[in-house]
Amino acid sequence: MDAGMLRKFEESLGRCLADPDFLDIFYGNFLGSSPKVREKFAGTDFDRQKEMLRASFDTMLKAARDEDDGPEKWLGPLAERHGARQLRIGAELYDLWLDSLLKTVKACDAGWSEEVEQAWEAVMGVGISYLCSRYNS
Repeated sequence: MDAGMLRKFEESLGRCLADPDFLDIFYGNFLGSSPKVREKFAGTDFDRQKEMLRASFDTMLKAARDEDDGPEKWLGPLAERHGARQLRIGAELYDLWLDSLLKTVKACDAGWSEEVEQAWEAVMGVGISYLCSRYNS
């Protein structure tokens, strides 16, 4: 992936995470996106969930830096956890997740632009594509 795209993502991520409400806003958007999402997250410890999400942004960035080997190296365990044998997170939920994330970034990043949105889509897209491809593994 282009270094400029990765830099734009990292800068935006930093601005978003500087907002103490960013992750809460995201989960509000995501849970509000579908009854199926709310069902999947019933009983979730959201303090722990937000910590995992925050860490996953760094993991997705590492995977995107090396699109050939990075996804397997960095996202293998995450793919297994989200796959058909465990959490059963299907492609339709990733679409809702990404839409909710982009909506949240737009609301929380004072530097938001179409280029920033494209950077988030590109970086998250590497991970989402990999997770979806490994669903039945």
